[in-house]
Amino acid sequence: MSGVRVVLVTGASSGIGEAVVRQAAGRGDHVVLVGRAVGALDRVALACEGLGAASVLVAQADVSDDAQVASAVAAVLARHGRLDVVVSCAGVVAYGRIPDVPVEVFDQVLATNLNGPVNLARHVLPVLRDQREGSLVLVGSLIGHIAVPDMAAYVLSKWGVRALVRQLRVDNRDRPGVRIGYVAPGGVDTPIYRQAATYGDSVGRPPFPVDPPERVADRVLTVADHPWRGGQVGLSNDVIRFGFTVLPWAYDRLVGPLFKVVAQDLVSPVVRGPGNVLAPREELDRLRGDYGNALLGVGANLVEAVRRRVAPPA
Repeated sequence: MSGVRVVLVTGASSGIGEAVVRQAAGRGDHVVLVGRAVGALDRVALACEGLGAASVLVAQADVSDDAQVASAVAAVLARHGRLDVVVSCAGVVAYGRIPDVPVEVFDQVLATNLNGPVNLARHVLPVLRDQREGSLVLVGSLIGHIAVPDMAAYVLSKWGVRALVRQLRVDNRDRPGVRIGYVAPGGVDTPIYRQAATYGDSVGRPPFPVDPPERVADRVLTVADHPWRGGQVGLSNDVIRFGFTVLPWAYDRLVGPLFKVVAQDLVSPVVRGPGNVLAPREELDRLRGDYGNALLGVGANLVEAVRRRVAPPA
C-alpha cells in the first residue's frame, strides 16, 4: 500500500497508540485519533500537525461502547470516504487476584481490551471488505501467550485478542487484500502501569527488557503492509513462551518469584484503586512511562525482597 493513507488508531492519547499515530503523521498520512480523554487527544493532535500529517481528526470514543465506535468510524468515512489502516491499541490493566478485583473493574478490563477490538472490527471490516483492501492490526501482548500472577483480567483479555486475530483471518480469507495483523510486545515504557487498577500487594512496572513505544509502533505500521512480519516483539518473548509451553512445571514454579522482581515495583507505595480502568486519568496520558533503567529497578526490587525476608512486615 502506497501513497497518503487514512490511519485510525485507538488508544491514541498515550503510549503505543500515541507512538503509532505520531509515526503515521510523520510520513504524511491522514490520522484519526480515537480515545476517551479529549484533552490528551488534542495534545497528540497538535504534535501530529507539527510532524506533517496530511490532516488530523480527533474522535472521542470509549472502545468498549459499540455505539461510540460506530460514531467514530462514521465520522472518518464522512470526512475521507475510506479507511486504509486501522490499529487497535486501547488497553487498560488491573493488578490483583480474581477475588480481590472489584467485579466492575474486572469486567471493564475485558470490555476495553477484548470487546473493544471486537467493536472496532465490527465497524471497520465491512469498509475494508467493500474496498477489497486495507489493514486491521490488533496490538496484543506477550501476556496473551502465557499466565502471570495477579493479572487475571489482563491475561484473559489478551488471550482473547489472539483468538480474535485468528478468527478474523479465517473469516476474511475471501478478501486477500484485507490484511489482519497482530503484534505482541513484551515490556514497553508506557504509562499503562502507572494508570493500572491496583488491588494487590505491589504496583506494576514494565518487565525487563523494556522497549520504547516507538519500536512497537514501527512494527505495527510494518505489519499493516506485511502481516507475516507480526507476532512477538523481542527475543525474550520467545524464550518466555518456550518455557511456558514446553516446561510448564518449571515455568509455574519460577514465574511467581521472578515476576515480583522483574515486572513489579516493590519499593513504591501501593495505592489501591481503579486507576484509569473505569474513567480516564488524563494527567498521566503521555508517550512514555519514564521508568528509568530497568536493571536498576530489578536491583532495587532484589534489595527490597531481601529486606522483607529478613524483616517481614508486621
